[in-house]
Amino acid sequence: MAHAPVRAHVLRKRTLIAISRAIEDEAMARAAGPVIVAAFQEEANFRAVRHVYGRLAQTADACVAFADFAAPREEPGEPVELPIARGEALGNEWAVVVDAPGYAACLLAWEQPGVTQPGDPGDLDRRFEALWTIDPTATRRAALVAAKLAGRQDPEYGDRLQAMLGDRPLAIEEPAPALTALTNRVVAYLEDAQ
Repeated sequence: MAHAPVRAHVLRKRTLIAISRAIEDEAMARAAGPVIVAAFQEEANFRAVRHVYGRLAQTADACVAFADFAAPREEPGEPVELPIARGEALGNEWAVVVDAPGYAACLLAWEQPGVTQPGDPGDLDRRFEALWTIDPTATRRAALVAAKLAGRQDPEYGDRLQAMLGDRPLAIEEPAPALTALTNRVVAYLEDAQ
């Protein structure tokens, strides 16, 4: 069980990119057989980091990307691409979830409407309400929600993902609640300094 609620922070897109890269890089360095889920809003955002997710998919038990793809795509050794339906809440969200027996990390963010628009000159300053944690239980919950969302687009794949998550142990190293709180505070201070 998660030790304490994770507090949301308002972060700029540039900060979310840094947190996402850190989670992805750490997954490549530490995670054996992870389940990786990411939400990109738009296909162009995924294509910009497709090479990273291609490498992650090579060692992952599952790697799925949600974006406004035209159709589902599943190729061996590649990230599974699942479309977000027009108007679905996930279309405004950013997510990077890594659930592995030895490593757990979760970043979830939702864009604040009307502040800036994708492609505006201030694109990197777009604002998102975000929360992140390395708590294995909270990360597992996020991965299970993603599996249910995957099932809306591809019921068979969603079932496989849920079964995979149901059979795997939580991350071995359970972080101290103070570590998540300290990390959150550091990032919030960095964000305020920009």
